[in-house]
Amino acid sequence: MTTVRPSGASQPRAVSSGVATPYGVCREPTNVAAGGHACPLRFRCLGCEHFFTDVSYLPDLQAHLADLLRSRERLMSAFEADDWARAQAMPSDEEIGRVRRLIDRVRTDLDTLTPEDRAHIDQAVALVRRSRTVMLGMPRIHQPLPDVRPSRNPE
Repeated sequence: MTTVRPSGASQPRAVSSGVATPYGVCREPTNVAAGGHACPLRFRCLGCEHFFTDVSYLPDLQAHLADLLRSRERLMSAFEADDWARAQAMPSDEEIGRVRRLIDRVRTDLDTLTPEDRAHIDQAVALVRRSRTVMLGMPRIHQPLPDVRPSRNPE
């Protein structure tokens, strides 16, 4: 099975290292060199020719598409906002279309497999998804520790 690339992307190059993204891998050289902290597209991965995805990200792509569609419906409803803010927050038709095409390409590739190959892919995907951890860089805030010392009254 081949790696799915966005439409219009150049021919596959030699496989190089990459950095993890929410729906695949980024192989943009300056971003990879910076450990994923120098994306020239401001993390619009789905629209970049350096973005790669595979079947293990299919559930994530499907959830992302559902989120985009929900967001669009919510913003089109009675949500009060300035026009510029609504336009910035609104998922574009191009983004929604790109996610749909990626999902369709992955599903089409899966449909061409024999049942035996599909079973092997399903096992590999289950293993990869169990071991994949994503750290989004969000700080964790813990409850403060209780003060175990009772206050003393100076006498």
